[in-house]
Amino acid sequence: MTGMNATFRNTARLTWAALRALLVLTVVTGVLYPLAVFAVGQAAFHDKANGSPVGAGGHVVGSSLLGQSFDLPGKPGTPDPRWFQPRPSAAGQNGYDTRASGASNLGPTNPALVKTIEERRTQVAAFNRVAPSAVPADAVTASGSGLDPDISPAYARIQTDRVARARHLDPAEVARLVADHTEGRQFGFLGEPTVDVLQLNLALARLAG
Repeated sequence: MTGMNATFRNTARLTWAALRALLVLTVVTGVLYPLAVFAVGQAAFHDKANGSPVGAGGHVVGSSLLGQSFDLPGKPGTPDPRWFQPRPSAAGQNGYDTRASGASNLGPTNPALVKTIEERRTQVAAFNRVAPSAVPADAVTASGSGLDPDISPAYARIQTDRVARARHLDPAEVARLVADHTEGRQFGFLGEPTVDVLQLNLALARLAG
């Protein structure tokens, strides 16, 4: 009987120690640590911690990390000629759905993808009044996330005349906006030059008044 009591006491003591360790670790890793990370993020990296929002006119109009469509009002899927357009998106039914980030998962030789790319090339060429051979790859292919906020300078340049016509602006002024919003390679050698479509369109809105 004495041995059984001792075993029971040892088991109870070990169980209570384990429960206390669980409680302490839960508080530290589940409460205090997340709160500390949140506080540091808000204090030192406020914009990044909140999704890198981009504001205009006192309102948040998007994020510097996420692409978005620029369609005609009330006509989803119909690009507005007054704005620079992003690359295609396979995220969600209408594209650029932040809840459905992803690619089409079609291989480069898939007949459906090849057909889609050729259709997009024809549409982009007609929309911008350029030759199909002038349409760059990012104008007809979606990014892996479907939410890429950037396009190539080549794609921005073929849109310049169309935007200028739609807004009755000097094409040279619009071209300067593109040049001013072209970011070079990271560290001078990583990646390719890019143009953030949202930032470019905000600058365009300011230019157009």
